[in-house]
Amino acid sequence: MNRDPKPIGAGKSSFDLIDVDTFASALALEPGDTVLDAACGPGRYTLFLAGRKIPDLKIFAFDLWEDGIRNLRQTLTAEGIDGVTAEVADISRRIPIETAQIDLCLMATVVHDLIEAGTDSEVFSEVCRVVRPGGRLAVVEFKKIEGPPGPPVTIRLSEADLAACVIPYGFETETVLEVGPVLYLSMFRFRGLP
Repeated sequence: MNRDPKPIGAGKSSFDLIDVDTFASALALEPGDTVLDAACGPGRYTLFLAGRKIPDLKIFAFDLWEDGIRNLRQTLTAEGIDGVTAEVADISRRIPIETAQIDLCLMATVVHDLIEAGTDSEVFSEVCRVVRPGGRLAVVEFKKIEGPPGPPVTIRLSEADLAACVIPYGFETETVLEVGPVLYLSMFRFRGLP
């Protein structure tokens, strides 16, 4: 019997596969922004964003994986990083943030897992609730090509597949760009609930 409490994909990070300069430039974070790293896993993206030293940047990092969040908290404490709230949370039930507080929601190589688990509609409903009108959604996904690395090609999302999943929730595509040999970044703007 498998007693591993880790959610699908827990412990893995696509962070080492991205071009960090292209990624950071596309996010275009500004002083005072509030960021949600939804399904943050081990927190590699969270730590990168926190390390950018953007004044008054606030980051919320949530994941189901307790060990991942515990390790992220330890790293934040050890490195003296402020401005990050890391908590265990099931984002398909409720994201523990007040309505319309997020300037940028990051979902790094997780949407394909949400679709596979059948929780994507619940998660995107919550994302819509917490992202402010005019806020942005940044989604990193594996290109729809054979791996490794990454998940099987059968569950990967093309740029069009991803847009079809996100747009019904009040988002519009702003840009899609390559952020590594096997990854792309789609940036969406939240128009408001349809």
